Amino acid sequence: MPTLPTDAAIHSLETLLYSISNVMYLPVLLGIAALVLHMLLCFGTFGAEWLERRRGVRMLVATARQEMNAALTAQEGDPPLDARLERVVQRADTAGVRRLDGVRFVVRVGPALGLMGTLIPMGISLAGLAQGNLPKMAESMTTAFTATVVGLACSVTAYVLTLVREHWLRSDLTEIAYQAESLLASHGARPHLVRAEA
Repeated sequence: MPTLPTDAAIHSLETLLYSISNVMYLPVLLGIAALVLHMLLCFGTFGAEWLERRRGVRMLVATARQEMNAALTAQEGDPPLDARLERVVQRADTAGVRRLDGVRFVVRVGPALGLMGTLIPMGISLAGLAQGNLPKMAESMTTAFTATVVGLACSVTAYVLTLVREHWLRSDLTEIAYQAESLLASHGARPHLVRAEA
């Protein structure tokens, strides 16, 4: 029959994909567990920064202020003061965004890992149902829904942390740019780092 080679090829492909899915099962579960641990670390970092801000300490601003003070002492061959201060502002911006990337990562990856952690056990569950193994099916379905909940919970929590930390970052960068402008003005240079709002 002409359909036999096609049916056999489709069956082989389905078997291959099912095997790949089963191989990915453990790494996905480990990834979700690692995501939870990462979020706990993010919570600790967030709490420490919140306490520092309550005491009036803003590490990004303090570090940039030290770098700006160091930039005031020019050596032979150094670029002009405005260029040195601009570099400090840009480095602070880069450092702040880099700190946000760890939390933003969870916002994107959490739902994807949760979905994979749901669909893979559901495939195993359906295979168990076809074999009449109801306990295995129930176990796989429990894992599937747990993975979804954990992945989405990590993503939502990371999104909230990202909103708060983005607000802090904008506030810090505004303060850093203002201090750079003030230093330029005090040294007789024309301020230009901060654009005047229309």
